[in-house]
Amino acid sequence: MYLTRLTLDLRSSQARRDLGDAYEMHRTLVRAFVDGPQSQPPRFLWRLEAGKDSVSNPTVLVQSEVAADWSVLEMMPNYLERQAESKCVALDELIRSESCYRFRLLANPTVTREGKRHGLLKESEQYAWIERQGERHGFGVQARRVTSQDLFSSGEIGKPSVYIHRVCFEGLLSVQDEDALKRALVEGIGPAKAFGCGLLSVAPC
Repeated sequence: MYLTRLTLDLRSSQARRDLGDAYEMHRTLVRAFVDGPQSQPPRFLWRLEAGKDSVSNPTVLVQSEVAADWSVLEMMPNYLERQAESKCVALDELIRSESCYRFRLLANPTVTREGKRHGLLKESEQYAWIERQGERHGFGVQARRVTSQDLFSSGEIGKPSVYIHRVCFEGLLSVQDEDALKRALVEGIGPAKAFGCGLLSVAPC
């Protein structure tokens, strides 16, 4: 699995546009995974990082099973502040049964009622959602907190806007099923993955 850190340069109008529209950000990132407009991009996950440096040094994390050609973005005038920083992560070495990890997940917590998907706005509902995801994906939530949340709209020109409620969870988890957690790390958790949700990051406690 490949993990890449992209630091965007706010001097670029395209970078500012992408930071304000998750649909446009996804379209730009796809360019590093395809050979041309007819190519089908592989599955990848991404997340716009939040924090004290996110305004002056906006950072995007990208995770994929295949290596991307980040020179495509590096050649865009002023788009990146520095070269893409990539590393290969061996999940078999990282994930150990019953071990404890710090985690971060920017997600779109939802529930389906009468065939329609509804965002979960109450903190108690959001905590229940992340705990259900843990049961489904092979980990137990030992501690959790919501560090940020927002509602944003995004969409292709000429089509109705998509409204996504994003919630950033941070905390501690314990591994209960190694294989299930590895799949969650690769495939992501929850809906709206193309809009920057679902990337689960873990680090040993």
